[in-house]
Amino acid sequence: MSLIRPTALGAALLLAQPLAAAPSAHTAVHAREILAHTVGTPTVAGRGEVPGLAKWLAGQLQASGFAPSEIDIQPVGETAALVARYPGADSKLPPLVLSVHMDVVEARREDWLRDPFTLTEADGFLFGRGVDDNKFGLSVLVAVLGDLRQQGYKPARDVLLAVSGDEETTMESTRVLAERLRGAWLVINGDMGANPIGPDGKPQAALVQAAEKTYGTFTLTVTNPGGHSSMPREDNAIYQLAAALTRIGAHRFPIAMHEITKAYLKGVAPRAEPAMRAALERLVAGASDAATIATVTANTEYNAILRTTCVATMLGGGHAENALPQRATATVNCRILPGTDPLAVMQELETVAAEPALTIAPAAKIASSPASPLRADVFAAIGKAVDTQHKGLPLLPYMSAGATDSTYYRAVGIDSYGVGSFFMRAEDDFTHGLNERVPADAIPGAVGFWDALLRELTKS
Repeated sequence: MSLIRPTALGAALLLAQPLAAAPSAHTAVHAREILAHTVGTPTVAGRGEVPGLAKWLAGQLQASGFAPSEIDIQPVGETAALVARYPGADSKLPPLVLSVHMDVVEARREDWLRDPFTLTEADGFLFGRGVDDNKFGLSVLVAVLGDLRQQGYKPARDVLLAVSGDEETTMESTRVLAERLRGAWLVINGDMGANPIGPDGKPQAALVQAAEKTYGTFTLTVTNPGGHSSMPREDNAIYQLAAALTRIGAHRFPIAMHEITKAYLKGVAPRAEPAMRAALERLVAGASDAATIATVTANTEYNAILRTTCVATMLGGGHAENALPQRATATVNCRILPGTDPLAVMQELETVAAEPALTIAPAAKIASSPASPLRADVFAAIGKAVDTQHKGLPLLPYMSAGATDSTYYRAVGIDSYGVGSFFMRAEDDFTHGLNERVPADAIPGAVGFWDALLRELTKS
């Protein structure tokens, strides 16, 4: 693979050198202890465990030197948001924000090989719900910030650890944090996940998430008068909805090439198999013929970052087995390209559905955000941090098809970048799935990465 750090970011990216400063050996041990406790706390929606974990994390920070007045826990419904301020030399400078989240998706013990809410080491991995998304990043950051505080390190500007409590569901705590931190200098989001390892077992690149698609869910509804099932009618709500969904399922939104997507596809092309490599190179060069687009978008990842996608995810209808349905509903989840109006997507769905009896409405408020600029200073700092793990490894700008807290920070005008602090093969990544894992030996490298990145971004 011959990926390079994006040339548009300047020669500074190619000159990154490892930092001399290093965290104490105890920091990695402490990070694992924190990870064990956080995984052991089932911060799943509906269980009410997030505020308790927030208090425990506050205690960890205080034990490492944070004053109680520097830590604030804000209740948000059943969950909470935590903000810890690491004071810098110049409080007038806008702060650096470090974003992570405490909550996790549900996991049932009967489905897992091991207790999902007990950190377990086996076969070279640490297993547990949230061990990757996002308690690894949370735990390492808490340990690194504590170590820096104990060393007496003084950042040039305030550093704010902003921990949301419902990133996996409503993101209400994220909205609260984004509004509260409006005007911050920069957000570094530790929720990027793993950087890729190739078939040869070597790291391929470090991804830098600079944009993400807008998360938009729509409710589709068809209503009818209904009646007795012994006397079928032509207008059946279930059939009408099913036909509309079939048309939506066959629809493809046009592709669009953002500068971030272009840089990413240019970077991954050299490691693709020959036919895909040729198609990627043609697409990046400006080709728009149907054959090239069909070849590239046959790959589900590339398809997801090149176009808006909408897919039916939930279905319901009828009220009795011997009655004609009076109502049929479906949920269609869309991941919308940055810069695209969600209402325009909804209108396109209405047109494609071509069903007069159908109504479409947003299921919830949709938050859109722009892409972050490919800032040379940010990429240079990340490059130096990556060099502590794998010197000279290329950086790839990336647009996430999924949603993270960065959406809300970008929406209020704060540049936000998602980074991963460890490396893992795609076939070992079970984020949100069964037997979620991270490499057991990843913690020391992640500690060094975050220590270097924070020092670089906050140096005088």
